[in-house]
Amino acid sequence: MSPVWASLRQTLLAVLLDRYAIVVMVGAVILYSFFYPAAYRHQVAGNLPILIVDEDHSATSRELLRKLDALRVARVVGQPSSIDSARRQLEAGDAEGIVLIPANLERDILRGHPAKLVLLGNGAYLGRASWVLGSVADALGSFGREAAVTQAAFMGVPQAPPVTLVQRPLYNTQEGYGSAIVPGVAELIVHQTLLMGIGVLLGGRRLALGRRLRFDLPTLAGMALGFGLIGLFGLFYYAGFTAWVQDYPRGGNPLGQLFGGTLFIAATVAFGLFVGSFFRTRERAFQYIIATSIPLFFLANLSWPTVMTPPPLVWLSQLLPTTSGINLMVRLTQMDASLADVSHELVTLGVLLLLYGSLAVWRLHSPKGD
Repeated sequence: MSPVWASLRQTLLAVLLDRYAIVVMVGAVILYSFFYPAAYRHQVAGNLPILIVDEDHSATSRELLRKLDALRVARVVGQPSSIDSARRQLEAGDAEGIVLIPANLERDILRGHPAKLVLLGNGAYLGRASWVLGSVADALGSFGREAAVTQAAFMGVPQAPPVTLVQRPLYNTQEGYGSAIVPGVAELIVHQTLLMGIGVLLGGRRLALGRRLRFDLPTLAGMALGFGLIGLFGLFYYAGFTAWVQDYPRGGNPLGQLFGGTLFIAATVAFGLFVGSFFRTRERAFQYIIATSIPLFFLANLSWPTVMTPPPLVWLSQLLPTTSGINLMVRLTQMDASLADVSHELVTLGVLLLLYGSLAVWRLHSPKGD
């Protein structure tokens, strides 16, 4: 058996026989695949409280109230007598939105005058506010179209609008928060659990030996190959099985995912070997992961736009495999991107593989091994 394959076998056995490593690199990946997406299963908010301030007290305002109360996203929890009272309840967190029906609404509609409605939302929780405002706005728009029919009975049929807007989501077909966030977080989970497992094994071995670790090149190559196989299992487990079970956007460009995902995992392994070479104990790996997980996700600029990020942080993020890897896999998996569309990410990951691979060899290589 060649030294590389012998090292590969030893690495896989080391992972299987080390309870911390197997739990982190395999168990945590599978566990997260069921429990993390569960929080976003329903994708959208529902049954959120809103307040109605009816200053018109007409048949038209009561009809509008019935339409709003029938919404799945919102439910009417009160009808304060004034906008000031409703605003105090909104600020106290008792409601997510306010609909103000001004006086003379019915009279203005019947006379052919433009009627006005006021919609206010609580921005403390952006996801809730977005769904409340959007759903209520749709209901108000439907009410406005019916009001136009009423006006037509008095003033003649209005001319049809020259342009009709039809909205069709291209990628996130459910327009849900989970479909936008979970696929990107999945790549981060794979990255972090892989780094944690590498750090646990290297830190534990260094603690047992009591000195800095040294390996020959075939042994290093076998270790990298073993860690890479485990990382690829986690990556495609999320992109395939988990996305299918949780019904998230999937498919995309399979061959591109295979190539780009392999490059992402290779860069992650090289980064993990370099960073793990500094760990003197296995506990350091857990401390590193706890401290870096959230910053790594935000630096990937998946949930926070790059144009709003300070340039020094954008430059720093390019040194992290997660930045290019997360965006690469999301675009290849969900958006059917071609390799040409993600060429920047592929080149960046290739450069990082060479950079951290060289640094890992510098830190861990010894012609005679340890």
